[in-house]
Amino acid sequence: MKTSLRRLGAVAFGAALIVARATAEDKPPFEMTTYTLGLLVKGPRWTAEETPELQKLQEAHLAHIGEMARSGALLAAGPLTDNGTIRGVLIFKVPVDRARALAEQDPAVKAGRLLVEVHPWMTAKGVLNEDAAQRASAKP
Repeated sequence: MKTSLRRLGAVAFGAALIVARATAEDKPPFEMTTYTLGLLVKGPRWTAEETPELQKLQEAHLAHIGEMARSGALLAAGPLTDNGTIRGVLIFKVPVDRARALAEQDPAVKAGRLLVEVHPWMTAKGVLNEDAAQRASAKP
């Protein structure tokens, strides 16, 4: 978890450096936008064990992520590969409450295998190529 938090801290620090390069009028040289960042963390029913039941749950989890992406609510998602407490990241284009409601419908969250945290996240507009994300999610 410390490694994941360090990575997230490095991203936040990098974003702070960009904002620190503001013009003389204290305006950033770019427009900011807000997304919702979701963190999938190990839940009370987490296990590293691989069983047919957990395989089905994982398939349902991935299908749910695909549905959120195809709906346009989710721009990006993926696992963290350091085997820490934080298991994955979700970047939503919808407000925090809507993102939380969508993420809580994930079968792995409902089963207690994962928990979800959601946070508003500001970044420079255009950092995420929303059109490309939507095209990628539309592919079968």
